[in-house]
Amino acid sequence: MDVIDTVALSLGAAWASGINLYAALFMLGFMHSGGYLVLPPDLQILADPLVLAAAGFMYCVEFFADKTPGVDSLWDGLHTFIRIPAGALLAAGAVAEIGPAAEIAGLLIGGSLAAGAHTLKAGGRVLINTSPEPFTNWGASLGEDVLVIGGLWTALNYPWLFLGALLLFIILLAWLLPRLLRAIGTLFSRLRRWLRGEPAPPPTGQVPPPSQVPPRNEPPLPPPGRP
Repeated sequence: MDVIDTVALSLGAAWASGINLYAALFMLGFMHSGGYLVLPPDLQILADPLVLAAAGFMYCVEFFADKTPGVDSLWDGLHTFIRIPAGALLAAGAVAEIGPAAEIAGLLIGGSLAAGAHTLKAGGRVLINTSPEPFTNWGASLGEDVLVIGGLWTALNYPWLFLGALLLFIILLAWLLPRLLRAIGTLFSRLRRWLRGEPAPPPTGQVPPPSQVPPRNEPPLPPPGRP
């Protein structure tokens, strides 16, 4: 691999890990074991039959967990502590041959990229789960699987195209993430008020009904006939 191929593999593995770690691991290991790809030495362990079996099994578990409303968000929460470190390690392992400095840079950039992709996926699922029907979850999960496989394939075969698309993803992430976190905060505020039995606040600019207007501390009126 030349430098650009290695960089694309490093960033692609980190990005894919933040969305679906087990699909990324299985795809990379399978392609190396089948002779379709030569992984860097530090990543060739992914082609070990035991690693392939573990990644394949966990992908099957995630395939169903990721399509069940509520369970998918719980799964994403648990995998905050798995996807991000794994993405950092994959990115560092892909560039380890270049040198120690590149390995540390890959660890930092790969971890950040995996964290961004994971946060976008997990936050989007929280909002999707407000819909009572399961079809939205199924569509989002299948779309993520296709995105991971297609993105990794592009990184391995068309590295410049992948890097350009990744740059657009990072720009979109920077624009979308604050809005996503704000929407999640609003959702949890409504849930907290509902659990406490508090009335929902009126829309901005609308005067609340008299029953919701807090009384003002005014002195009592004098009795009739008294000045």
